[in-house]
Amino acid sequence: MIRVIIVDDSSFMRNALVDLLEKDPDIKVVAAARDGQEALQKAKEMDADVMTLDVEMPRLDGLATLQQLMKTTPMPVLMVSSLTESGAESTLKAMEYGALDFILKTINNDIGAFGSDLRRKVKALARKKAITRLHYQRLKLAQMPVRPTHVTQPPHTAYTPCRGARDLVVIGVSTGGPPVVQKILSALPTDLQACILVAQHMPAMFTGPFAKRLDNASRITVSEAVDGDKLKRGHAYICPGGKHIGIRMRSSLPEVAITEEPRDALYKPTVNVLMETAGKSMGNRVLGVMLTGMGYDGCEGAKVLREKGGYLIAQSEESCVVYGMPKAVVDEGLANQILDADDIAQAIVTTVRG
Repeated sequence: MIRVIIVDDSSFMRNALVDLLEKDPDIKVVAAARDGQEALQKAKEMDADVMTLDVEMPRLDGLATLQQLMKTTPMPVLMVSSLTESGAESTLKAMEYGALDFILKTINNDIGAFGSDLRRKVKALARKKAITRLHYQRLKLAQMPVRPTHVTQPPHTAYTPCRGARDLVVIGVSTGGPPVVQKILSALPTDLQACILVAQHMPAMFTGPFAKRLDNASRITVSEAVDGDKLKRGHAYICPGGKHIGIRMRSSLPEVAITEEPRDALYKPTVNVLMETAGKSMGNRVLGVMLTGMGYDGCEGAKVLREKGGYLIAQSEESCVVYGMPKAVVDEGLANQILDADDIAQAIVTTVRG
């Protein structure tokens, strides 16, 4: 049984979340709190597996609550965010503070889809309870500042040598992705001799603030992509939410393509479009990176990428919030390397150099 604490200042929202979560017989809401102070007390009293945490609350808001929680009673946290620019900023900051994922308050638009997504995310995060607690216990013992990362595991041995330099890096990522993408991009050198394209499953309101946060944290330049952008070395482009990113050839030169097609894609952006178009356009000049995420998006595109001579790195299970997208490419035998999140930036530098 997955034990959940709900934190929201709206009684309507608290009741709705209880009803939606408990539609799954494997989920039990063991406590509900109206604000951050009450949430911290409930966390100490209940042995919960996951907390859903509202961003905007009286007395103690979501960010302050999250910081205290990770010091006293660390557990996986799902932020419940409003679809506003301020909500996006706060949610992205919350993921830096240790929240593992977020969900948008779209309950009034499609309660069925919201409930399904909520239950799926809570069940995925519950599996990270033990490693979350162990990580923050180690940080406390070491008297280090709290920063979201994974517990170090033994190095992985899956490895196929890369022959030749690569000047395009394409990254696919979903659940738990923002902190990992920031970890990787912020560790890259200014003179990286490659362009980077990122397809992160994220709402349209979030991708602009996300790109700005990454740009401020990184030595390379990071921006939200615009259709027709030129591929610049030392520059990373984040796909706008609700659209797709890929590569098109114009006068024999590759450029960034931002498109609405395919309109029926389950995810927007879909990693499949990015991986497939990059492979078809630039072949053995491409390094693909598949990061944490739920589902299988990107696997079909990765097949094309590998067929065309591309090289592929998959994030390790131990360092993923959700081992879905990387697992899919590993199970298909498409990954040349399987690496912990901490090791991917250096692998990108090494592979780009050839």
